[in-house]
Amino acid sequence: MNKYLKIVLFGFLLWLIPFIAGFPFVDQSGNFLIPETFFKSIMIVVGGLVGVTLAVMYFKEIGTDHVREGVTIGVVWLVINLGIDLVLVSMGFFPMTVTQYFTDIGLRYLSIPIYTIGMGYALMQKM
Repeated sequence: MNKYLKIVLFGFLLWLIPFIAGFPFVDQSGNFLIPETFFKSIMIVVGGLVGVTLAVMYFKEIGTDHVREGVTIGVVWLVINLGIDLVLVSMGFFPMTVTQYFTDIGLRYLSIPIYTIGMGYALMQKM
């Protein structure tokens, strides 16, 4: 598979899988079926698990420039996840303002480049 297509596909999966995983915890009106704090904790764990798994899969085929690759996938995945969410916020799918979005959800996506760059750095050190 083309490297750039894989980056974009993995970035989309990183958004989609946690999004789908959240469905059992929210009713059709958008109300939480569990405490909101617990829901957010579950989403952080699911997102981290999916992101690290996809990063490991991506880095398996990368032989050099691990830090650069970590920065690249981290930034692209961050932009994809924020972009999709912001489209949904603007369409009213998430009943919140952009400011509320960034304080409630968006800031958490900064973990994506943190673990991809960290993984790239660790791989560079190993080489």
